[in-house]
Amino acid sequence: MAGTPKPRPVDESWFGALGVDGDTQLRGEVPSAEDESRYDGNWAAMGHNEADSRFLTRQARRIIGSGQTAFQRIYGAFIAARAALGVALIATVALTGFFGVRPPLTVLIVSMVYATLAVSTWILPRLRRSAAKALSKMGSRQWLATIGVDIVCFTALHLLSPSATLNYVALLVLPVLMAGVLTPRTMALATAAVVTLALLGIAAWGVVLGGELTLLMTQAGLAGSGFFVITLLAGELAGRLAREELTAKGSLELARQQAQLNRLVIEEMQEGVLVVDRRGRVRAANPAARLLLAPEGMCREAPFQMRNVEAWGSLVAAVERAFAEAAWPEAGRDVVLNFESAPARTLRVRMRFTRRREPQATEELCVLFLEDVRSMQARTRQEKLAAMGRISAGIAHEIRNPLAAISQANALMAEDATTPSQRQLTRMVTDNVERLKRIVDDVMEVAPSDVRAIGPIDAASLIAAVCSEWARTNGVVLGDQSVLQVKLPDEPVGVLFDADHLRRVLVNLLDNGCRHATKRPGAVMLRLYVRDETHAVMSVASDGDPIPPEVERYLFEPFFSTRSRGTGLGLYICRELCERYGARIDYRLRSAVESNRNEFSVAMRREALPENVAAEARLQLSS
Repeated sequence: MAGTPKPRPVDESWFGALGVDGDTQLRGEVPSAEDESRYDGNWAAMGHNEADSRFLTRQARRIIGSGQTAFQRIYGAFIAARAALGVALIATVALTGFFGVRPPLTVLIVSMVYATLAVSTWILPRLRRSAAKALSKMGSRQWLATIGVDIVCFTALHLLSPSATLNYVALLVLPVLMAGVLTPRTMALATAAVVTLALLGIAAWGVVLGGELTLLMTQAGLAGSGFFVITLLAGELAGRLAREELTAKGSLELARQQAQLNRLVIEEMQEGVLVVDRRGRVRAANPAARLLLAPEGMCREAPFQMRNVEAWGSLVAAVERAFAEAAWPEAGRDVVLNFESAPARTLRVRMRFTRRREPQATEELCVLFLEDVRSMQARTRQEKLAAMGRISAGIAHEIRNPLAAISQANALMAEDATTPSQRQLTRMVTDNVERLKRIVDDVMEVAPSDVRAIGPIDAASLIAAVCSEWARTNGVVLGDQSVLQVKLPDEPVGVLFDADHLRRVLVNLLDNGCRHATKRPGAVMLRLYVRDETHAVMSVASDGDPIPPEVERYLFEPFFSTRSRGTGLGLYICRELCERYGARIDYRLRSAVESNRNEFSVAMRREALPENVAAEARLQLSS
């Protein structure tokens, strides 16, 4: 491993370095089903090193599936092996007795005692608790119940059984191996030394009973040497496995954080992102893409099949063509989605392909970046108008002084005007001065400035108050037969927006809606609804004539108006105010089956309201 490893305490086993409180896990389950969406925040991210990626994936599945620490898994395997060995001892004694070789009664008793203790330890989970700390101290209850019992019982079996029947020396490998893997190296070597001394003691007792000194002592010495070798090898292997699993855990945690970061970034992108395979199945889709693929609202969440929707036929054909040619223009191509109940939508589609990890791999994915051509054109125009806006703000500021002088001079002239023609001319000057003042104020309103810190406001109560005030000003009686119909949620909706600016946006949209709508009940429909966890939408739809495409593209540009007396700054100011607070205003023509086809919508960022504000807003809505 590269780098210098961190020092670990002397009384800590290799697997103790991984901790016993639970491994780092990814939230949820690892995607394995073919139909499962891969855009759910639970991706098991692959490593950058192709040689290690497969190992990390296996580690992730094993850790998540087991729900245990590395120490617990290894310790559980040894406990199960001890239980199986205890049963095997009883079966061996019974089998040898069946064939006429009767072991001593003491061997049978020791075997039964060991089997009972081993099976009890395996069955009772409470005996496994605090195993990591208990095994680090020789003579502790956990050490005596496992390694200590093994050494005593296997040594007793070796001592009590005649050399001509069964050889129990090999059984001592189990406590030595268990100590080498699960205990610190010093204790593991001490355990091997205890077993070796026991063998030498039994060999010495055999010499006293008349055995050959050289043979017995040589056998005991070789067995003891083997135990020391097993202890060292087991410790090294356990250390390597512990280091690899610790590295895998760190990599998995970094992959989890990276997956969450990617998800957050992709979900907040204004550009639509789709991940599609060769069969036309969408594996992932962010909210922006789901909005572009639906004639109204959002389409279903991934995964879904694109070939099942007729309106997406051109997009499916483009994807199949891209897979077949394995190429796509860098700047993208335009694809038209023809909806039955809504106007066609032109999308600029850019594609990128995933690199195959292995030559024999058949799975290949294509990442689509979608953007509405109208939005692209509007953004281009907005960039061109940005510099003009700054210049206009400077000019408007300079116009104020001569405009004030003109107004004062006209007021003096109006005092001396005696004939009707003179009074008419002064009124014309006054009207146009006031018009110029409104234009200057509007231009200065959207001039670049620092956005002051704001907190969340309750959009529901604010919209209700603005609608009531607007209705009184314009002589509209609110009710079931009113021109304006308002639908608000019963609960407060917290959004990030300045109250005065949101009031101005709403009044402008209501003025435009009523100006071009009929006078029938419900000609203007105002709605506020929660679109998802991050956004709330305010919608103003009217039943006027559909806006022509040649007019629609200039809706939010400054100084564009279909009225001779209009300044053309209303919708432009609305867009600029919305962008200050991360909101987005848009226009769309609804389907022909809808009565209110012209719809302006403002998508605002949501934020929770303070408790006192939410309670007050709830009272206002209920009243």
